[in-house]
Amino acid sequence: MNKKILIVSLLMIAAGGRWTEAKGQDTVWTLEGCRAHALEANKGLKVADEKRTEADALEKVALWQMLPKVSANGAYLWMEKSVDLLSNEEQERIEGVPLVGNLIAERLANVLATDTRNVTAGALTVTQPVFMGGKLWALHKSAALLKELAGVEYDKKKEEILTGVDEAYWQVVSVKHKKELAEQYAALLDTLTHDVEELVAAEVATKGDLTKVRVKRNEAQMNLTKARNGLVLAKMLLAQRCGMPLESEYDVQDVETQRAASPAHSSVDMETQHAASLQMDSVWARRRELRMLGIADSVAMQGVTIARSTLLPNIAVTGGYLMSNPHVTDGFQNEFKGMFFAGVVVNVPILHPGGFYSLKAAKAKRRETQWQMEEAKEMIELQVKKVSYELELAEKKLAEAQSNLENAEENLRLADESFHAGVVSSSDLMAAQTAWMQAKSEVVDAEIEIEMSKVYLRQALGEGIEN
Repeated sequence: MNKKILIVSLLMIAAGGRWTEAKGQDTVWTLEGCRAHALEANKGLKVADEKRTEADALEKVALWQMLPKVSANGAYLWMEKSVDLLSNEEQERIEGVPLVGNLIAERLANVLATDTRNVTAGALTVTQPVFMGGKLWALHKSAALLKELAGVEYDKKKEEILTGVDEAYWQVVSVKHKKELAEQYAALLDTLTHDVEELVAAEVATKGDLTKVRVKRNEAQMNLTKARNGLVLAKMLLAQRCGMPLESEYDVQDVETQRAASPAHSSVDMETQHAASLQMDSVWARRRELRMLGIADSVAMQGVTIARSTLLPNIAVTGGYLMSNPHVTDGFQNEFKGMFFAGVVVNVPILHPGGFYSLKAAKAKRRETQWQMEEAKEMIELQVKKVSYELELAEKKLAEAQSNLENAEENLRLADESFHAGVVSSSDLMAAQTAWMQAKSEVVDAEIEIEMSKVYLRQALGEGIEN
């Protein structure tokens, strides 16, 4: 069995990292494994990845707008009537002159007989933009910025997925501990109920005492049922975020084991984090939201250039080869002949009122993004300070909860000894048990709160929760 477990574990690691660990007959999910599987299975992340591919292709499209364009065109026309260079009256005049008329008529015979009812033409053209008011370079720069934006959005989506997995994972750990605690508490009350029943039979305790204990035991059983149901739902949520079947059977590592397995998340140097939180320039540089707004500002700046280009001249050079049938390069003949050509095309806007308003709108758009950046910086600074305070408070809560738990355990031990010695009543023992359960629950809550506060602080500092 141990060899099989080892082989399965090695195969899982080879297939996708630390996803599960075999432990007896149970499948244990680790936080790192859940993260890896969620990233692999999430469809939203795949969409974000396709957007990166799309943005990369669009950047290349914008680049080609600045390079020469080669095109070939062909046309065929059928016309009802042929084209005559001379009218019938002009032809009669020429023919009326004895010598000249005969010579011109002879020379024009071929031209006048040319069939122009069927016209075929073709052209191979090369066009190179020279100056488009800065529009083409701005379009390429905008496309490059949008490519960068797609990459930042991908990273942001990835971080959101990991945050969701962390939340669901630590929720399972929390509810799992609450269920175990509820089981221990229910077991204590079962034992107490049995002891009080014996005391009632020995006429040392009253039926009222037994009733109180039974009511408390029923409450404990109800809380245990709620905890079990809560664990099922929490595990379903984690499975869904990991892209696994909702009915998956698994266990998760407890807080202590997970901390040992993830040293990067095991502790936080409060002084270091506090100092980092004060260096807001570095935090702003790392935050993806500000990077996205910075890219949006750069795109808006390119938009100003594009809007301004509508008010500037456009210049392009063109050249190519043109052929037609009939042709006129050597008289008017019904055969294919062609010629090379080259030229410059200039377009100068004269009356374009809409261009001025487009430029005004583009400048307003850029100012809008700049104000959004300023507002985002203020909100990020507030978030960093808030999360830093919450983590510091959670550390203090854990220290207090651990101290309270030590006192509660000692109080429970003394109450249990006193009860069996007949010094205190069952109510006193139940009060000690309840205090112990609450103290234990507060320790679990504080531990989970610390783990999530670390996630949120790293996210607020722009460090990423993978670090």
